[in-house]
Amino acid sequence: MPQAPRIEHHPVSQRVQVHVEEKLLADSNQALELREIGYPPRHYFPREDVRMDLLTPSETTNHCPFKGHTVYFSLGDKQDIAWSYEQPIEGMEVIAGRVALGGAENE
Repeated sequence: MPQAPRIEHHPVSQRVQVHVEEKLLADSNQALELREIGYPPRHYFPREDVRMDLLTPSETTNHCPFKGHTVYFSLGDKQDIAWSYEQPIEGMEVIAGRVALGGAENE
């Protein structure tokens, strides 16, 4: 039996919003759900659907062997609440420039 892929991505057919402290941070009809073994499903939003004006670039960086180099963003004192893969590895181009949000309430 073939092994399931480590990462799957699926377009979300409904509107997805993320609020942080009652502020609408993301609102999209074009979110992409990423399902990665060992992690909860995450929504990746087109950058134009995220209030990037509320986020500040973080000094935190990371490298995921399955997705590539990660850049992080903070919201006030909430460090590294969002992240993006600006140039993901081959096969993960679908998430290039999209923004994922963690530690936030998804609605």
